[in-house]
Amino acid sequence: MKKIFTATLGTETNTFSSLPTGLQLFQDTCLFRKGDYGDKTPMFGAPLAVWRRMAQARGWQVAESLCAFAQPAGKTVRKVYEDFRDEIIADLKAALPVDAVLLCLHGAMVAEGHDDAEGDLMAHVRRVVGPDVPIGVELDLHANVGRQKLENASVIVLFKEYPHVDVSERAVDVFDLIADMLDGKTRPVMGWFDCRTIGVFHTTRQPMRGFVDKCTALQGKDGVLSVSVIHGFPWADVADMGSKLLVITDNDKPKADRLARELGMEFFGLRQQTQPAYSTLDQAMARAASHNLPKPLVLADVSDNAGGGAASDSTFILQAMLARGIKDAAIAMFWDPMAVRLGFEIGEGAEIDLRLGGKLGPMSGPALDVRARVIGLKRDARTHGFGGSHVYVGDMAAFDINGIAVVCNTLRAQCKSIDAFTNVGVDPASLKVVVVKSMQHFHAEYAPVASEILYVAVPGAVAPDFLNMPYAKASRAQWPFMADPFA
Repeated sequence: MKKIFTATLGTETNTFSSLPTGLQLFQDTCLFRKGDYGDKTPMFGAPLAVWRRMAQARGWQVAESLCAFAQPAGKTVRKVYEDFRDEIIADLKAALPVDAVLLCLHGAMVAEGHDDAEGDLMAHVRRVVGPDVPIGVELDLHANVGRQKLENASVIVLFKEYPHVDVSERAVDVFDLIADMLDGKTRPVMGWFDCRTIGVFHTTRQPMRGFVDKCTALQGKDGVLSVSVIHGFPWADVADMGSKLLVITDNDKPKADRLARELGMEFFGLRQQTQPAYSTLDQAMARAASHNLPKPLVLADVSDNAGGGAASDSTFILQAMLARGIKDAAIAMFWDPMAVRLGFEIGEGAEIDLRLGGKLGPMSGPALDVRARVIGLKRDARTHGFGGSHVYVGDMAAFDINGIAVVCNTLRAQCKSIDAFTNVGVDPASLKVVVVKSMQHFHAEYAPVASEILYVAVPGAVAPDFLNMPYAKASRAQWPFMADPFA
């Protein structure tokens, strides 16, 4: 009977964010040991549940270690990362011998002293199991992948979709690749290509949609086992930052390298067409003021996205809406624990003078002093994650402020699902304007109820302003810093 070892560790590190990633943030987001989440699988633990189910179906034994993930923020505290790494390694040593190791990581985790924290973890795992035991890794497509990861993994598979609606499907791919390797059916080898491109690539729009579909269609044919487009995470100032193309073939390294380069250059050729069209604040407000269609106009506050490391308390858009007198609107979710506490203190229906948002520095905008009426409260709330999972968002309170429903919560999280509003009695589908603090993950649930979606670029920790970001370690031999870095 074969035995596999599984673990999860990661976060998406915005090295420009002033919010530290410490133990409490992991505890607030996702921290479990040896599967003690039971039947309530957290969003970041979905691959572990998939691997356990698939292994048990084969009669294999599973040794599950840590499941630790933190909401994106700044660098992880060194001791926190190293303690988690050492815990996984201790569990691995206790589980030996194992036939394979499966790791669910993010790929853009930076800790103090470790610019590639997950690559460091993979290197430690490889030293324990030796050169012959397969290591399969699932990564977020916003990973920054370099040689340390590639040299220590047997196979790496990344999400294909943004928003990430395919987490469980990619976990199946990782398991199947490793299982076929153990059964002697295949000998996977990886080839990769540096696309020398940074940006944001929505797979919900052409031409990115067609490119991802083309890459997917190549799998399972002519010895091609897997194709992954690595978008990269451009808010991380590390040497590996940037987009890559990763191809896995059956024991044909030249073919993997050749196809990775071919697809990588095609991806590079699409670089300008794939970038989202961002609206300025003035443009978004003008559109919101004139909107009169039956479905809401959805404004994405991309710069204050907690899923990219922002504080999720910026007031730029709310302040502009109030100034323009826009009503029949809603915005979610403000990370403002004090506002939530005061809401519970006075109860539904009561009014209070409230200082809202703007607490984490200049990128959060000014704190707003408003008169607010409590319209909804919920303790210990959860919102939908991907693949039937959930995300803890803490206590929630909704306030009516001059005709705008403002949803606040106590555990920082991006607004990716409709229940960020409905948990506190706000129906976004019935409103004129809906603002979501999210970059793109909201799209899966909000596109069906929206008449139009605008991506709004305002100041913030996740502002898509790459040309003006103070990179010190990331290569500038990439587009858009250079028109053609391959010339």
